[in-house]
Amino acid sequence: MRYRLTFVVGLAFGYVLGTRAGRERYEQLRKTAQRVSQNPAVRNTAESAAQQGRQFAGKAYDVVSDKMGDRVPASVSEKVRSLRERNTTGPRTEDDWGTSTP
Repeated sequence: MRYRLTFVVGLAFGYVLGTRAGRERYEQLRKTAQRVSQNPAVRNTAESAAQQGRQFAGKAYDVVSDKMGDRVPASVSEKVRSLRERNTTGPRTEDDWGTSTP
């Protein structure tokens, strides 16, 4: 109960501060975030992180599948297989942050 109360108080506090800041501050923050996301260095870093994440996930999948063998439910293995195929063969599109996603 204590955590819920803390969450609700934090939510109310954030709402009050947010409404006082107003639309101008929101637009300023949005433009700053958009400018940062369009920075080539940020885009390259995000793409590198995404590629590394996919590589680590693939390695983890191999390790887990070697250790688990046939004990993984078929529904889980099918979902992972479809996600891996989509990541390697699917068309790449650009998301709202300017990074390419599978």
